[in-house]
Amino acid sequence: MFKGVKSERVKGEGVRGNAKSAKSSPHIVRDMSDALQNIRIVLCGTAHPGNIGAAARAMRTMGITNLALVNPQRYPDPQALWMAAGASDVLEGARICSSLGEALSGVAFAVACSARRRDVAVPMVDARAAAAEAVTIAQERAVALVFGNETSGLSNDEVGACGLLASIPVAADFSSLNVAAAVQVFCYELRMACGAALLPDKAQELATHDEVEAFYEHLERTIIETGFLNPAHPRKLMYRLRRLFARARLQVEEVNILRGILSSLSTRKGPRKYD
Repeated sequence: MFKGVKSERVKGEGVRGNAKSAKSSPHIVRDMSDALQNIRIVLCGTAHPGNIGAAARAMRTMGITNLALVNPQRYPDPQALWMAAGASDVLEGARICSSLGEALSGVAFAVACSARRRDVAVPMVDARAAAAEAVTIAQERAVALVFGNETSGLSNDEVGACGLLASIPVAADFSSLNVAAAVQVFCYELRMACGAALLPDKAQELATHDEVEAFYEHLERTIIETGFLNPAHPRKLMYRLRRLFARARLQVEEVNILRGILSSLSTRKGPRKYD
C-alpha cells in the first residue's frame, strides 16, 4: 500500500460553462507554477498499474503533480511505484475516485484526451491548442485533462462530460499510443504553453583585448617558426586569421586552449630560413 494515498469521496459538480473561454482572454501566463498546480490529470479505469506509475513520472517531469484515478483496476500496486521512478509524491497524493464526476469536482474546464473522433457535441482540437486554452484558464481556475482506459479509451458519456476533445496528431496507419506516453505529450504541451524554456548555458568570460592580442602574437610567431607564414611575403594571412577568430568572440578558456596548441607546435629552435 502507498502511504498517503487519498481516497476521500467528493461530491461531483458540473464542469461545463463555468470558465471564460480562452479566446476572450490574452494567453499570458503570469506564473508557470501556479498554472501547473491548477491542472489535474484524470485517468479513468486504468488496467495496468505500471501505466499509472509511468503517467505519474511523465507528470512530475513537467511540474504537474495533481493526479486523480477513477476506478483503477489494480491500485495501489508495487508496479505503479516501480514505474513512477521517483515520482512517488504524485502517487501518494493521488485521489481515488468512484466516478468521473467525483474526479472533476471543483474543475472549471475539462479536456477529454482521445485518439478517436466522436459523434458528440464537443469541439475537437489538437493537443497543442488544447494545452494553450487549458493553461489560460488554469491561471485562475482548476483544469482537468481526462484519459481513458488502455483498451477502450473514453466513453462517449465521459467525453460529453468535458468541454473540449483533444487528440495527438499521430501517423494515420498506426495511431496506437500508450496512455502514459499520451500523458507525457499533453503535459509537455501544457508546460510549453506556460512559456517553459531550457535554462541558458552558464555565461562564459570573454577574453580581453590584451589576451586576444597576445594570442595573435603567439600565433604569428608559431606559424613563422613552422614555415606556414613567410614574414617577407605575409600577404593578408594575419588579417584573415584575425577576422576568422574575431567572429568566434573568443573566451578566456578558448584562448588558453589555442595557445596551448601553439606551444605544442613550437619545436624549432629558430625561424625557418627561406630560399
